Amino acid sequence: MSGKRSKPPVPSGPRPAQPAVDAAMDGASGGPLRRALWLDGLDRRLRPLLPSPLPAHARLGNVDGHRLVLLVDAAVWHAKVRLAGPQILESARSLGLEVTELTVRTSTRPAHAPPPASPAPRVLSTRAQAALREAAALLPPPKKAGTGRSP
Repeated sequence: MSGKRSKPPVPSGPRPAQPAVDAAMDGASGGPLRRALWLDGLDRRLRPLLPSPLPAHARLGNVDGHRLVLLVDAAVWHAKVRLAGPQILESARSLGLEVTELTVRTSTRPAHAPPPASPAPRVLSTRAQAALREAAALLPPPKKAGTGRSP
Protein backbone atom coordinates (compact mmCIF):
# COMPACT_ATOMS: atom_id res chain seq x y z
CA MET A 1 0.00 0.00 0.00
CA SER A 2 1.28 3.43 -0.83
CA GLY A 3 0.70 6.54 1.25
CA LYS A 4 -0.97 8.40 -1.60
CA ARG A 5 -4.70 8.83 -1.60
CA SER A 6 -6.44 8.37 -4.89
CA LYS A 7 -8.87 10.98 -6.16
CA PRO A 8 -12.43 9.96 -6.94
CA PRO A 9 -13.01 9.46 -10.64
CA VAL A 10 -14.45 12.44 -12.50
CA PRO A 11 -17.65 11.43 -14.25
CA SER A 12 -17.18 11.63 -17.99
CA GLY A 13 -20.81 11.03 -18.97
CA PRO A 14 -23.69 13.47 -19.16
CA ARG A 15 -24.36 15.72 -16.16
CA PRO A 16 -27.14 14.63 -13.80
CA ALA A 17 -30.58 15.99 -14.59
CA GLN A 18 -31.34 19.42 -13.20
CA PRO A 19 -34.13 19.33 -10.58
CA ALA A 20 -37.50 20.28 -12.05
CA VAL A 21 -37.95 23.42 -9.93
CA ASP A 22 -34.52 24.75 -10.88
CA ALA A 23 -35.21 24.05 -14.54
CA ALA A 24 -38.61 25.78 -14.34
CA MET A 25 -37.09 28.86 -12.70
CA ASP A 26 -34.24 29.18 -15.22
CA GLY A 27 -34.21 32.21 -17.48
CA ALA A 28 -37.07 34.48 -18.40
CA SER A 29 -39.65 31.69 -18.36
CA GLY A 30 -39.20 31.35 -14.60
CA GLY A 31 -40.42 34.90 -13.94
CA PRO A 32 -44.06 33.98 -13.19
CA LEU A 33 -42.97 31.13 -10.91
CA ARG A 34 -40.52 33.37 -9.04
CA ARG A 35 -43.26 36.01 -8.64
CA ALA A 36 -45.75 33.42 -7.36
CA LEU A 37 -43.23 32.20 -4.80
CA TRP A 38 -42.48 35.80 -3.76
CA LEU A 39 -46.21 36.54 -3.34
CA ASP A 40 -46.70 33.35 -1.33
CA GLY A 41 -43.82 34.26 1.00
CA LEU A 42 -45.15 37.79 1.33
CA ASP A 43 -48.63 36.44 2.16
CA ARG A 44 -47.13 34.28 4.92
CA ARG A 45 -45.40 37.34 6.40
CA LEU A 46 -48.34 39.74 6.00
CA ARG A 47 -51.19 37.55 7.25
CA PRO A 48 -50.00 37.42 10.91
CA LEU A 49 -49.91 41.24 10.90
CA LEU A 50 -53.59 41.53 9.93
CA PRO A 51 -56.05 42.40 12.72
CA SER A 52 -57.84 39.41 14.21
CA PRO A 53 -59.92 37.56 12.86
CA LEU A 54 -59.01 38.68 9.32
CA PRO A 55 -56.08 36.26 8.79
CA ALA A 56 -58.49 33.32 8.61
CA HIS A 57 -60.59 34.99 5.90
CA ALA A 58 -58.14 37.06 3.82
CA ARG A 59 -55.10 36.30 1.70
CA LEU A 60 -52.75 38.31 -0.45
CA GLY A 61 -53.85 38.43 -4.06
CA ASN A 62 -51.26 40.71 -5.63
CA VAL A 63 -49.01 43.71 -5.27
CA ASP A 64 -49.49 45.88 -8.33
CA GLY A 65 -47.26 48.94 -8.14
CA HIS A 66 -48.54 50.98 -5.20
CA ARG A 67 -51.67 48.86 -4.86
CA LEU A 68 -52.06 45.95 -2.42
CA VAL A 69 -54.77 43.48 -3.43
CA LEU A 70 -56.35 41.26 -0.78
CA LEU A 71 -58.80 38.44 -1.45
CA VAL A 72 -61.53 37.67 1.10
CA ASP A 73 -64.00 34.79 1.22
CA ALA A 74 -67.25 36.70 1.96
CA ALA A 75 -68.78 40.16 1.64
CA VAL A 76 -68.72 40.71 5.40
CA TRP A 77 -64.93 40.27 5.41
CA HIS A 78 -64.69 42.63 2.46
CA ALA A 79 -66.22 45.37 4.63
CA LYS A 80 -64.02 44.54 7.61
CA VAL A 81 -60.84 44.68 5.50
CA ARG A 82 -61.90 48.06 4.08
CA LEU A 83 -62.40 49.38 7.64
CA ALA A 84 -58.95 48.10 8.67
CA GLY A 85 -57.38 49.45 5.45
CA PRO A 86 -55.02 52.04 6.99
CA GLN A 87 -53.68 49.52 9.51
CA ILE A 88 -53.22 46.87 6.78
CA LEU A 89 -51.35 49.31 4.53
CA GLU A 90 -49.09 50.27 7.44
CA SER A 91 -48.37 46.59 8.12
CA ALA A 92 -47.52 46.07 4.44
CA ARG A 93 -45.19 49.07 4.53
CA SER A 94 -43.46 47.59 7.57
CA LEU A 95 -42.53 44.65 5.32
CA GLY A 96 -40.85 47.00 2.84
CA LEU A 97 -43.70 47.40 0.35
CA GLU A 98 -44.30 50.88 -1.04
CA VAL A 99 -48.10 50.56 -1.16
CA THR A 100 -50.53 53.46 -0.82
CA GLU A 101 -53.78 51.90 -2.00
CA LEU A 102 -55.77 48.84 -0.89
CA THR A 103 -58.05 46.88 -3.18
CA VAL A 104 -60.27 44.14 -1.78
CA ARG A 105 -61.78 41.40 -3.91
CA THR A 106 -64.35 38.85 -2.78
CA SER A 107 -63.56 35.34 -3.95
CA THR A 108 -65.93 32.41 -4.26
CA ARG A 109 -63.23 30.13 -2.85
CA PRO A 110 -62.41 30.11 0.87
CA ALA A 111 -59.23 31.97 1.88
CA HIS A 112 -57.77 28.70 3.16
CA ALA A 113 -58.66 25.22 2.02
CA PRO A 114 -60.73 23.36 4.61
CA PRO A 115 -59.10 20.28 6.09
CA PRO A 116 -59.88 17.13 4.13
CA ALA A 117 -62.96 15.30 5.33
CA SER A 118 -62.29 12.11 7.21
CA PRO A 119 -63.44 9.03 5.35
CA ALA A 120 -66.74 7.48 6.38
CA PRO A 121 -66.33 4.59 8.80
CA ARG A 122 -66.33 1.23 7.09
CA VAL A 123 -69.08 -1.15 8.01
CA LEU A 124 -67.93 -4.71 8.63
CA SER A 125 -69.73 -7.52 6.86
CA THR A 126 -71.59 -10.09 8.94
CA ARG A 127 -68.86 -12.63 8.20
CA ALA A 128 -66.10 -10.21 9.32
CA GLN A 129 -68.01 -9.43 12.54
CA ALA A 130 -68.31 -13.17 13.33
CA ALA A 131 -64.58 -13.71 12.65
CA LEU A 132 -63.73 -10.80 14.95
CA ARG A 133 -65.88 -12.25 17.75
CA GLU A 134 -64.23 -15.67 17.33
CA ALA A 135 -60.76 -14.11 17.52
CA ALA A 136 -61.71 -12.15 20.64
CA ALA A 137 -63.01 -15.33 22.29
CA LEU A 138 -59.57 -16.95 21.84
CA LEU A 139 -57.83 -14.20 23.82
CA PRO A 140 -57.13 -14.85 27.52
CA PRO A 141 -59.35 -12.94 29.95
CA PRO A 142 -57.85 -9.65 31.17
CA LYS A 143 -56.16 -9.69 34.57
CA LYS A 144 -57.82 -7.63 37.27
CA ALA A 145 -55.75 -4.61 38.20
CA GLY A 146 -55.10 -3.52 41.73
CA THR A 147 -55.32 -6.88 43.57
CA GLY A 148 -51.78 -6.45 44.89
CA ARG A 149 -51.06 -10.18 44.76
CA SER A 150 -48.22 -11.69 42.78
CA PRO A 151 -48.83 -14.84 40.75
